[in-house]
Order: sequence, then structure tokens, then C-alpha cells
Amino acid sequence: MNYRKAVMIGCGYVGAASVFSLMQSGLFSEIALIDVDKEKAEGEAMDISHGIPFSKHMKIYAGDYEDVRDAGIVIITAGANQKPNETRLDLVHKNVAIFKSIIPEIASRDFKGIILVVANPVDILTHVAQKLSGLPENRVIGSGTVLDTARLKYSLSEHLGVDSRSVHAFIIGEHGDSEIAVWSSASVSGVPLDAFCEMRGHFHHDEAEEQIEEKVRNFAYEIIERKNATYFGVAMAVKRICEVIVRDEKTILPVSAMMHGEYGIEDVVLSMPCILGKDGIETKVPISLSEEEIVELQKSAEVLQEITKELSL
Repeated sequence: MNYRKAVMIGCGYVGAASVFSLMQSGLFSEIALIDVDKEKAEGEAMDISHGIPFSKHMKIYAGDYEDVRDAGIVIITAGANQKPNETRLDLVHKNVAIFKSIIPEIASRDFKGIILVVANPVDILTHVAQKLSGLPENRVIGSGTVLDTARLKYSLSEHLGVDSRSVHAFIIGEHGDSEIAVWSSASVSGVPLDAFCEMRGHFHHDEAEEQIEEKVRNFAYEIIERKNATYFGVAMAVKRICEVIVRDEKTILPVSAMMHGEYGIEDVVLSMPCILGKDGIETKVPISLSEEEIVELQKSAEVLQEITKELSL
């Protein structure tokens, strides 16, 4: 297995933007692009390859499923796009059908690396990929709420006038309408969020948190309404997840992971903070949640479980 080799399955907006971001990072020495439209994969590979002289030496090309065999990471962005007024959950049946053609191709090639699911609804499709691939759960992960968490940090940084990298907070649960901002353990460089807000002259905490959480939840809808798709933010999230895996960083990121009794939740994939490294998920991180946040997380799990029950896996 070659950790310096990645395969991108799906060359739409998100897939192409992610490969472009990965090319600039210099993280991989080889990236193969696979798409049902072979010419599209070839065109994107050519276009992105022409930026290699400005980055680091690597090989970017249109490939096929044989390229999966020795890859360290397979990233799946293939799927129908989310349309205006369409929720991520509305996409489920279309994209499960697509995954039923993709995942067996990977599983049949004795794949030893990590599958990173990015297509939506990401938590459900990660569950689907785990079931169809037969791979260990720790090696089949979803991009989860990594982007939502970045959006939360960005929004808080704008609100407080502080570097977003100093903000420590998570969005957990479904990557979608039932996601939860974990306010109870949020901080800015170790200072509890409410205390830091007051230091910066903000005192209406509940009202501000509600507004920020609503804004974060609706960012994707707003972007899709304005430009029909969101892809740059998620491409940066994909790059970050790949960095953590390839460099074995043991970084904590809120990725899609199977629940096994945590917070009273069983047999559903949710986005939760996990320690991530070269073998995928090492362990989930038991962050402290308020009673209200636990109830909201359980409701989020129920939403996803109802959808999963309808699927024949």
C-alpha cells in the first residue's frame, strides 16, 4: 500500500476542487481520478496537472478501479448534487444506488487503505460504505461535520474579532439540518466561551448562540442558492483530513463514525470528534455534553436511523 497515492472517485465540483487543493498541498506523489464520464476525469487531470510546475512534483491522471488496489486513501465525492431547496437527506436514495456500484469495485481489489466518504448525506453514505465494503469501521470514515465545525469557528471568530484558529468548538451529529453546536464545552484558547464573549463586550449569549448556530446550519443552502454548489470549503476540509491521515497526526476531527452505545446511541453513523491517524479512527473522544445537547444528539441519531432503516443493505 502506498500512502502517497490517493484515488478520487467523482470529478464533479467537489472532486475537482479537492484534487486541486491536494495538488497544492504536495501531500501525495500520485492522484488517480475516476469518473463515470472518463473524458471529464481526463480533462480535470490535465487542467490540474498544468499547475504542478508551481507546486511539487507529482503524477495526476485519469485512472480506473485498478488504481484502488495499492492506494492509501480513496476519496468518494461521486453522487448527485444537492439542488436549491433540497436537503442532504433528500439525496439519499439516488446516492445509495451510486454507492452500490462503487463500493463493491473497491472491496473486490483487496483494498488495504482508508475510504473517505465526502458525498452527501455523508453520515448515511459512510454507513452504507461500511456495510457494503466489509472493511473495518475505523478505515471507512466520512468527512462528517469537519466543514460545519470550520464554519462555526469562522463565525465565532468574526463575532469576537479573534483568530479562528484560537476558537475551540464542535458541530456534532448529522451533517445536516439536525446538527448540534456544542456550546457547553466551547472555548477560546481555554477561556470558556461565555467569559470570552463578555470580555469582548457581548452579553446576550443564548440569543447570539442561536443566531450563529442557525447561520452555520444554513450556510450551504445560501451558497447553493447563490452559485448552485459548494465546493471550495469542503475541498479544504478534504485536504485537512488527508493530511491528518497521511502524516499520522492523531488530530481530533469531527468525522462520521459508527456509534456503539456512546450517549445511549447504537448502530448509527454520526459525526463525532475522533482521534484520526494513519489507520483511520483510533478512538472517539468523549467530549462533555450538557443534558440538552445529549437529547439533541439522540434526536439527530433518530433522524438518521429512520432513513437507514429504509435502505436494503
